[in-house]
Amino acid sequence: MTEQDIDRIAQGYRAFVDEARPTSPLYARLAEHAAGSPTVLEFLAALPTGKRQPNLLLGALQFLGGAPGDGAELDRRITDDAERLRATMLTRATQTNEPARCGALLPVLAQLEGPLTLIEVGASAGLCLYPDRYGYDYDGVQVGPSDSLRIRVETSGAVPVPAAVPEVVARIGVDLNPLDPADPGDRAWLRALVWPGPVADERLRRLDAAAQVAAAEPATLLRGDLVDRLPDALGFAAPGSTVVVLHTAVLPYVPGDVRARFAETVAGLPVRWLAQEPAGMVPGTGERPADGWGNEFVVSLDRRPLARSAPHGGRLEWLGDGLGASPA
Repeated sequence: MTEQDIDRIAQGYRAFVDEARPTSPLYARLAEHAAGSPTVLEFLAALPTGKRQPNLLLGALQFLGGAPGDGAELDRRITDDAERLRATMLTRATQTNEPARCGALLPVLAQLEGPLTLIEVGASAGLCLYPDRYGYDYDGVQVGPSDSLRIRVETSGAVPVPAAVPEVVARIGVDLNPLDPADPGDRAWLRALVWPGPVADERLRRLDAAAQVAAAEPATLLRGDLVDRLPDALGFAAPGSTVVVLHTAVLPYVPGDVRARFAETVAGLPVRWLAQEPAGMVPGTGERPADGWGNEFVVSLDRRPLARSAPHGGRLEWLGDGLGASPA
């Protein structure tokens, strides 16, 4: 491992500081310490390149005993528990599952001709495959079941809030390491990936409620690469349904050449393509100005940008020329 490699790891952790600071000041402080800590950097350098991400390290630490309180504890934990930490990072993956993102997907799904087959790539435990099983509150407008998890969404622009949830007749997920929402260990790992901070308790409650929904009505989860397994997933679609390939916050973790192959694959299939990703991850979604939403996601259908959303849900801004928007 060269000094240049160490510098590259440190740069990645410094970049994570700005990403984490708004929602998890603790993670921002830990990442800042890690970027200058020989103990942390040497530990990370001994891992495969794809296993050095801040999310994975900090999630593994939470999984094994809670988040360190400061940099000194971070160094101590890595020194004292290196083997268990290394084993966890090698066997687990960063695969946050945030059901609140369904609040950004629902207005699009509800306008498609049903019934729907949903195929989620990068599905993790598949918690975003149940948009019809959750309840929603769009600025006081209630949609969906009243006895389920309730997802609150602050809106701006002409968001086409649906009168009802769509009919979903098949749910298929694809993931390199699919998680079982009924398995206590997998649920514990999902909880460990929630960043500590002001909204952590709310996110954990939401995660637990969504996992109960998914465990009661298991989706078909396929293990494998999003490009290679997508045609296989299509084979589980319900006859006569509209097939929607969807994903949220997945493409930043996919190499550029694989992203390009995925886009080509989806374009060649008889499906609709619904994405909630950072600007530019889906072709045609990189031209919109941020307007203060520095970490915004773009909601797109068949490569057409429709809305901007907060990364973990909660805010949705419909674009003026979006599907179903009122004329200006």
